[in-house]
Amino acid sequence: MTAKKHYDIAIIGGGIGGLMTAYRLCEKAPKLSVCILEKGHDIGKRVCPIVTKKTESCVHCASCAIMEGMAGAGAFSDGKYVISTEYGGWLTDFLPASTVINYIEQADSILVNFGATTERFMPDNELKKLCLQHDLHMSQAQLKHLGTDSNFDTMCRMIDSLRNKCDIITDTEVTDVDTKSSTIFYKQRSTEDSLTAENIVFAVGRAGSRFFSRWCTDHNIPLTNNQVDIGVRVELPSIIWEHFSKKIYEPKIWYRSKGYGDITRMFCFNERGHVVTENTDGVLTVNGHSFREEERKTSNSNFALLTTIRFTQPFKYPIEYARHVASLANLISGGSVLVQRLGDLEIGRRTDEKRLGQSTTIPTLKAVAGDLSLCLPKRQIDNIVETLHALDKIAPGTANYDTLLYGVECKYYSARPECKNFRLNGFDNIYAIGDGAGFTRSLSQAAANGLYVADLLANKSKQY
Repeated sequence: MTAKKHYDIAIIGGGIGGLMTAYRLCEKAPKLSVCILEKGHDIGKRVCPIVTKKTESCVHCASCAIMEGMAGAGAFSDGKYVISTEYGGWLTDFLPASTVINYIEQADSILVNFGATTERFMPDNELKKLCLQHDLHMSQAQLKHLGTDSNFDTMCRMIDSLRNKCDIITDTEVTDVDTKSSTIFYKQRSTEDSLTAENIVFAVGRAGSRFFSRWCTDHNIPLTNNQVDIGVRVELPSIIWEHFSKKIYEPKIWYRSKGYGDITRMFCFNERGHVVTENTDGVLTVNGHSFREEERKTSNSNFALLTTIRFTQPFKYPIEYARHVASLANLISGGSVLVQRLGDLEIGRRTDEKRLGQSTTIPTLKAVAGDLSLCLPKRQIDNIVETLHALDKIAPGTANYDTLLYGVECKYYSARPECKNFRLNGFDNIYAIGDGAGFTRSLSQAAANGLYVADLLANKSKQY
């Protein structure tokens, strides 16, 4: 679709936050003209060659179908929907916890209307107690597992419902926003153009966080960010963690290492899932998916195990640091990601193809057998190994020799701009929401953030 020249509201980014913003505006203020500008493909054209088994490794598509496109990175995620403020973002820094939960529930109702499951996993104090007995600390929440496949179908239906209510403009990269004229400059394939909008919402997601940070810096908007998580994706037989996953689905556990006092977190658990590759601005990292359909499940489960790094002055570029570490793994693997057996890592030996072929844990991702100690800093490796042995006490078999470690996995926490009620400081008509602005780190809170800002904009429109 070709954009008009002027809109009441322009949303930059078609992830869950941007979609919820558009949905609520079309619902509460249907007379407003609304557009979504999305860098990636429309949802029906988001096809990853690895997922469709046309190739075994990343071929560096111009637009990564896993990370970019309508419905955002969440379209192909495991589809965990966290109904809690205990984790999943920082909206409670801005809003009362009761307000955040209310908007999370509103967003859930919308997703259910488009086919999302109503099944919820509930907290389990007996499992929490088991963790505490071994100095492990488990966060708890009501949790829904939407599933990679079912979540994608839900997003398709939601986007289809918006097509006749607002303009959805895909394969369109926003290159700049002029604050004085409220002009959005963009590139659509090889053509450069622009449009204006009364109000602008940055909903760029993690894939757009670097662009957003640069834009804020260029416009003298102070940013806060000193944290990054770096580590591995762990893969092992699903039976090892079934006593957790069957009850709560996702064991979200953190551990403070005795060696360094650092926090290492186990999260993003995918029961009987797949390890996958992601391409973020040319840097390959790993993640995990899990399907609801029985025939698409595997015999393995996987989870992220990342250690948190908080930088102090004068260093200001934690995202670039994480990208550098991940790019070392890409360099060593010849343009791919690495996989290593835990036992090989612990004895200081590289995993090669022969040793990987002897593994009793069969990898679900075609990665390059190698040595993670050549790219991950020693401190992070020490934290990861120590944490795996701590987890082994509550789920024996976690620290087996053949447990597979894929690297590198990173979680970037986008720089947070100074704002008031999500309106950027110094600007009356420019807002930011979601993971790309450092306010959230989950589907549920990003969705809630979008609904909340949409309500602000709907009410604002009534004043004119």
